[in-house]
Amino acid sequence: MSDARDALVDVRGLTKSFGSLEVLRGVDFTVPSGSVTVLLGPSGSGKTTVLRSLNALDLPDAGVVRIGDAEVDYVDVPLGRDGRAKGDAAKRVGALRAKTGMVFQQHNLFPHKSVLENVTEGPIVVQGVAKADADARGHELLAKVGLDDQADKYPYQLSGGQQQRVGIARALALAPELLLFDEPTSALDPELVGGVLSVMRELADEGRTMIVVTHEIAFARDVADQVLFMDGGVIVERGEPSQVIDHPREARTQAFLKRILDPLS
Repeated sequence: MSDARDALVDVRGLTKSFGSLEVLRGVDFTVPSGSVTVLLGPSGSGKTTVLRSLNALDLPDAGVVRIGDAEVDYVDVPLGRDGRAKGDAAKRVGALRAKTGMVFQQHNLFPHKSVLENVTEGPIVVQGVAKADADARGHELLAKVGLDDQADKYPYQLSGGQQQRVGIARALALAPELLLFDEPTSALDPELVGGVLSVMRELADEGRTMIVVTHEIAFARDVADQVLFMDGGVIVERGEPSQVIDHPREARTQAFLKRILDPLS
């Protein structure tokens, strides 16, 4: 891939443990601006922890994360008793988080707020955008994901696929430089998956920089610029989809893809 200095995302030496469980064991990768990176791997391989480290929902134990002009060396981040960054480090971590928008597996919408309010909450509360401006942008984004006619409804009135598309609009509302998707279709009924993937394909076509954790192999093959296969907290294999998916070199990658593509074998 591109030189790390030219990449939008540069991750070096990322480690993370939860108690005695070592989840990330020195993860390094870069993501060029305007590209799509797909993370593949079995459950527990560290994929979600990578995403949560990028947007600082989980603070790594060590390693450097740079997104655009925001960079944090986690060796230098002091933590308070609540596990959050303290002092000047908190500002650096906040700047890093502000570069990202995340779409979660389980939607995570506010049940007591309307669809439009879910989309505008971040810009109004976090970024200080005027309500009228946030509402106008919210309607634009809901139209983009095909849901502006649902703006006044509440999450419980929507299907799972519609809720996930609201989640995408909500992430876009913060105007992030990097979009993170954590298995966005895994909780959906099969007939609802296509609508979510269609929106994601459109975002890729627009040149959005995206990192996607997914088991949707066809999506990865068609949309990804690079595929990273993770297992045991490390990147085992990396490359273009035609190499990693269609001609994997590593035995662990081969075994994983066989299970995903031919589960009855």
